[in-house]
Amino acid sequence: MSTIKAEIDQRKDVLMTIKTEIIQRLNIQRDESQIDDDTALFGNGLKLDSVDATEIVVMLDKVFNIKVNESDDPSYMRSVNNLATFIIQKKKS
Repeated sequence: MSTIKAEIDQRKDVLMTIKTEIIQRLNIQRDESQIDDDTALFGNGLKLDSVDATEIVVMLDKVFNIKVNESDDPSYMRSVNNLATFIIQKKKS
């Protein structure tokens, strides 16, 4: 039971860090509570572009110490939740 709680707490921490970093790095005019976990990063969601995508890759390296490989499925960039899952899986491997 405590492992599930630890995983939930880890996910919450990762989600909050992602939101905070995206707001600061990309100058998004919202606060963390206004960004739903399932908010799309591109399109109708946060309306990010390819330059922002590059900044997210840099954030993954600097904040989470994760290197994105060409072989990684790009769907990790779909939403805040997808990005959190990608980070947690990379940290485990």
